[in-house]
Amino acid sequence: MLELAGIIILGIIAQWFAWRLKLPAILPLILIGLLVGPISTLYTADGSKLIEPVWNGEKGLFPGEGLYYFLSLAISIILFEGGLTLKRSEVRNVGPVISKLITVGTLVTFFGAGFAAHFLFDLSWQISFLFSSLIIVTGPTVITPILRNIPLKKDISAVLKWEGILIDPIGALVAVLVFEFISVG
Repeated sequence: MLELAGIIILGIIAQWFAWRLKLPAILPLILIGLLVGPISTLYTADGSKLIEPVWNGEKGLFPGEGLYYFLSLAISIILFEGGLTLKRSEVRNVGPVISKLITVGTLVTFFGAGFAAHFLFDLSWQISFLFSSLIIVTGPTVITPILRNIPLKKDISAVLKWEGILIDPIGALVAVLVFEFISVG
């Protein structure tokens, strides 16, 4: 329970710093996540993280199946909230651009990142394409705060918002399919 409280408090602190410094909230959230997670292992005596959400499948914040259900709920809330912000009138001018970003952009990202990960980082083909399937998603949680802070033309803003929201379920589906393909094969 202490870990859950720590995550919530650190998230509130990150949001406050973002508001105070007029930055997108994703920046302090990423920095705090890195400090508490991977960077903290360099400075703790036993090499453990300061906040460990899952440990050995039995202890931690989400023991057993709890993490699966928590993440499923969180993802569904993010996708539902993103869909509520869409306006059909925005698509009239930029619909073809959004369609191309979602189809061609997804294919280019999937195959380009897969090949790049394989050849640049010497990863196996399976891991390379699993990685590429995960980075297909731009996500409304990243795009929306940036759009609030950067003044863009209405059409460009609409394209980025629609693409960020519509690509989420596509990226999730591709990642699950690639993972299942790897697991079965």
